[in-house]
Amino acid sequence: MAGSTKMTRRTFVKFSLGLLAVPVLQACAPAAPTPTTAPKPAAPTPAPKLGGSVSVLGTWGGNELDSFMAMVKPFEDQTGVKVEFEGTRDLNAVLTTRVQGGNPPDVAGLPGPGQMAEFARAGKLVDLSGVLDMAAMKEQYAEDWLKLGQVDGKQVGIFIKSALKGLIWYNVKEFNKAGYKIPKTWDELMALSKQIADSGVTPWSIGLESGAASGWPATDWLEDIVLRQAGPDVYDQWYQGKIKWTSPEIKKAWQTWGQIVADAKMVLGGKQAMLATNFGDAANPLFTTPPKAYLHHQASFITDFIVKANPNLKPVEDFNLFPFPDIDPKYAGAVEAAGDLFGMFKDTPQARALMKYLTTPEAQAIWVKRGGALSPNKKIGDVYPDPLAKLMGESLTSAKIVRFDASDLMPEAMNNAFWKATLDYVNNPADLDNILAGLDKVQADAYKK
Repeated sequence: MAGSTKMTRRTFVKFSLGLLAVPVLQACAPAAPTPTTAPKPAAPTPAPKLGGSVSVLGTWGGNELDSFMAMVKPFEDQTGVKVEFEGTRDLNAVLTTRVQGGNPPDVAGLPGPGQMAEFARAGKLVDLSGVLDMAAMKEQYAEDWLKLGQVDGKQVGIFIKSALKGLIWYNVKEFNKAGYKIPKTWDELMALSKQIADSGVTPWSIGLESGAASGWPATDWLEDIVLRQAGPDVYDQWYQGKIKWTSPEIKKAWQTWGQIVADAKMVLGGKQAMLATNFGDAANPLFTTPPKAYLHHQASFITDFIVKANPNLKPVEDFNLFPFPDIDPKYAGAVEAAGDLFGMFKDTPQARALMKYLTTPEAQAIWVKRGGALSPNKKIGDVYPDPLAKLMGESLTSAKIVRFDASDLMPEAMNNAFWKATLDYVNNPADLDNILAGLDKVQADAYKK
C-alpha cells in the first residue's frame, strides 16, 4: 500500500518455507479448521525503567491506531517510556519533509522497502544489527522477511505486522443461499460475476479512496493479475523497471482488470462509487439485507474493518474468503504479501527499547489477537482470534512462493504515478494507451540512479 523511493535493483522475494500453500485456503471456504492448542506467549520480559518518550510516525488511525497503542501499552508500563504517536495518511510526504528538514521522528513506519533504501543510503536510518538480537531475529523470522529490511547488507528495517493479499471476501449465508460456487480460475470468476450481474445485483463492491494514497487498492488488483497471468519473472522485471508499462504483459493485466472495473454492470455504483468509496467501507454492501454486492477484493486486514462495522458477524460462519483464482495454470498458487516496516531515525535508549520490543512475538501477538493483522514472526503462537485468521497467518508464514507488494518496491515517483493511473483508468478506460505511455515516461526517470 505504501509508496516507495529510488530502488533500481532488488532481488525478487521468494519464500521457500514449505507446508501450507494457498490452496489450503480454498479448502477452508466451506468449513472452519479445528484450531490446535499451543501455549500462549509469555508476557514480555520486563525492561529497566527508562522514562522519557519516543516519537513514532505512522499511517494508522481509528481501529488500527487503537490496536497499535494496545500493542505498546505493556512497553510503556514496563519501561516508563511514553509512546507519542503521530498519524498521517500521507506518510511519504510527511516523513520525507521531516527527514530532509532535520526533524525526523525517533521511529517511523516506512512507506515501503524502496523508500527505506533511499533513507538508508542517505545515512538517515540506524543500522539495527547493533540494536536487535540478530540471532533471535534469524530464528523468529524467515530469511526473506529480514532481507526486505536490509540495504547494502545492513538491517535498517523490521516488519512488525504483515498481510496476505489477493483475497476475495463474500457473505457466506447469502452466497450459499444463491447457490454460487467458489471459483478456482479467472474464467470461473468472470462467469460467476456475470451470473450475479444477470440476477440483477452488481457482483463487486470496490472502494479506491484513501486520501493522499487513493488508488492503492487498485494496484493490488493489478499486482495479483500480473503475478498470476504473466508469472513471477515478469512481475519482478515490472517492479524493477526492466519492462515497460506498455509491454503486452502489463497492458493485458490492465485489460483483464477492466473486465470488471470498466463494466458498469460489474461494480456497485460504477466508477463514481469506486472513486469516492473509502477502502475501509467497501466491504459493507456485502452485508446489507438484501446484499447490494456479493464479492470484495482486499487483503487480510479488512477483517478488522468488517467486524468493527458489522459487530454481529462471525468469521467463517458469516463472512469468508477464497484466494485470488489462478489465471495461467503455470503459476498456480502464487501469493502476494505486504507488511508494515519500521525504521529508527534517532539512536536513543527509548527508541532502541521500542524497536527491540516491536520485534518480539509477545508484542506482535497483541495486535494479532485483536484482529486485522498477521505476524511475520514464526514464534507468534496460537493467538489468532478465529480459525480464519489463524489459517491466513499460517499460509503467509509457510507458503512456498510469495511475492511482496510490487508497488511498495517501486520508486516513490513510480508508485505515486501508478496510484493516479489506476484512478484515471477507472474514470476513462478507453484512455488506457495514453495512461500506460505516461507511466513509461515516469519510469524512464524514476529508476535513474
